[in-house]
Amino acid sequence: MLTITDLSLQRGGVWLLEAVSLTVQPGQRVAIVGANGAGKSSLFQLLLGQLSPEQGSVSLPGGCRIAHMAQEVAASGRSARDFVLDGDLDLRRLEQELVRAEACGDDHAMARIHGELDVHEAWSAARRAESLLRGLGFSDADADRPVSAFSGGWRIRLNLAQALMRPSDLLLLDEPTNHLDLDACLWLENWLRRYPGTLLFISHDRDFMDRVATNVVHFDQRKLDAYTGNYSAFEGQRSERLAQQRAGYERQQARIAEIQRFIDRFKAQATKARQAQSRVKALERMERIAPAHVDSPFSFAFPVAAKVSNPLLSIRNGQAGHGDAVILDGINLTLLPGSRIGLLGPNGAGKSTLMNALRGEGTLLSGERTAGEHLAIGSFAQHQLESLDLDASPFLHLQRLSPRASEQSIRNFLGGFDFHGDEALSPIRAFSGGEKARVALAVIAWQKPNLLLLDEPTNHLDLEMRQALTMALQDFEGAIVVVSHDRHLLRNTVDEFWLVNDGGVTEYQGDLEDYERWLADRRKDDSEAPRRPEPGLAGPAGTDSGAEGVAESAESAESADDRKARKRAEAAVRQKLSPWRKRQSALEREMETLQGQLAGLEAELSDPAVYEAPSKARLTELLARQARVTGRLGDVEAEWLEVVEAVEAMESELAG
Repeated sequence: MLTITDLSLQRGGVWLLEAVSLTVQPGQRVAIVGANGAGKSSLFQLLLGQLSPEQGSVSLPGGCRIAHMAQEVAASGRSARDFVLDGDLDLRRLEQELVRAEACGDDHAMARIHGELDVHEAWSAARRAESLLRGLGFSDADADRPVSAFSGGWRIRLNLAQALMRPSDLLLLDEPTNHLDLDACLWLENWLRRYPGTLLFISHDRDFMDRVATNVVHFDQRKLDAYTGNYSAFEGQRSERLAQQRAGYERQQARIAEIQRFIDRFKAQATKARQAQSRVKALERMERIAPAHVDSPFSFAFPVAAKVSNPLLSIRNGQAGHGDAVILDGINLTLLPGSRIGLLGPNGAGKSTLMNALRGEGTLLSGERTAGEHLAIGSFAQHQLESLDLDASPFLHLQRLSPRASEQSIRNFLGGFDFHGDEALSPIRAFSGGEKARVALAVIAWQKPNLLLLDEPTNHLDLEMRQALTMALQDFEGAIVVVSHDRHLLRNTVDEFWLVNDGGVTEYQGDLEDYERWLADRRKDDSEAPRRPEPGLAGPAGTDSGAEGVAESAESAESADDRKARKRAEAAVRQKLSPWRKRQSALEREMETLQGQLAGLEAELSDPAVYEAPSKARLTELLARQARVTGRLGDVEAEWLEVVEAVEAMESELAG
């Protein structure tokens, strides 16, 4: 499909690639990864004919149709639906030819064009465009709104929809998830997995790459290294490669030890079965892939304020919204030190409204918001970059906050965010979106918050910075509330989820996989999968092909009797599940009690006086109690794991 031979490429006097070769087979879905500035977007420009190499060649099949996602779109009076339809160039060409034929009264031409439009399935084009819009989070009413009525992030979604609408053999997507919420990311994953052509996409979202990619191409030291498998497979293979290089061995071991300490600490505190089990698995995986990130230029932490209130923040009987419009009602929540919460919910359900209410920014229409005496909020919002002073340097941003701080301390701190030398003193106006996001995060960390409110903090960040942010949040000792489409970040930094949906905020008992199934059940998704076009035909067609289309057809064909039988079986499983869930909750409560007792005993045993002769009887009693509590805790944990496995098995049966 794509062959690159002995290719060298430079931009602005800087070599990006030197004598590289690469072959991409038809139907592969290739994730393009590498540091910012390595040349990933330049590779796309090369494929689109917008750049020429210094040497070598790029070969594509004759007649190859390329679709790509534009990064910007100008304000326009065209409706969103028409803008998306403009992506189908053949459709628009045929429509124009038909208008001319009708004006000339050319019956022969009109008959021919109508035949081509039928082959092109023009009759379903508007419905397919609307389906793409719905999948990417637009409402039905949005289809008639002009492009100029949408903000920058939503216009990027329109660009993505237009690219998906265009019939293509090769699809190029540059950061397609950057302005999407979690729901739209999940929809896009499903769409791309059914895309019949060859896909090349640049992404910093590892879960998205794991679900979509069949291959990975890594920009590394002006070379292109090809790997088979998804991003996790790439990390594993690269880890093995780096582990064999002795120069980095000690750094690898230090990073692994750091993650292991966190795993051990987290296991000792885990009390929520579903989320705890998912997070421990994710952390153990991070230990395995740590060597793949030892050469990261980022290493920073979020220092915590010296004083902490308990609770940090609470809202009672709250209503949140905008103006007279109430979006969320009956809000009752409390944030304690150490709370680690991820917000889930469909697009438009009110997640950002809730975050603003937590910040105290005016969306809390009624109710009582009580802030602890020592509450210190560090906030990252989707519009955060707009509040930065473009004429100030990263250094000046921090110096304004702490005029008495030494120059060296500020420089050392900024070095963890990869701002060194002159770059730390340069105005940020010319910085990329990712660099500005790093400045915003540095400003937050510098102020030593004890509550982090993060709304899509990974937008614009590359993979290594996302990894560093994840590590920093793991070690943060304060409270966290985060909204993110980055599932890797959520899995590795939060302990529980709150669901924002149907005008309320409730604790969500499942994990991200449960949430994905919940979304699938909730969404009446009539969006259409692309179908491999027949020879000589172009364009995505209906949902009557592919495994998922077959599944949908089978589901729709389910008889009333079968449906009743299925529902009876599901009810029986739910009834069977109830006592297991109660036992699980009881075990979790007992584990928490035992862990508290054990901590108290260990505190007493740490007193040197207890080991003196007069306290011999007391020491014997404490050691005996410690042995009993430790033994009981081990028994409870073993039973808890068995119960969790049983619950998961029944939940899987219910989901199936």
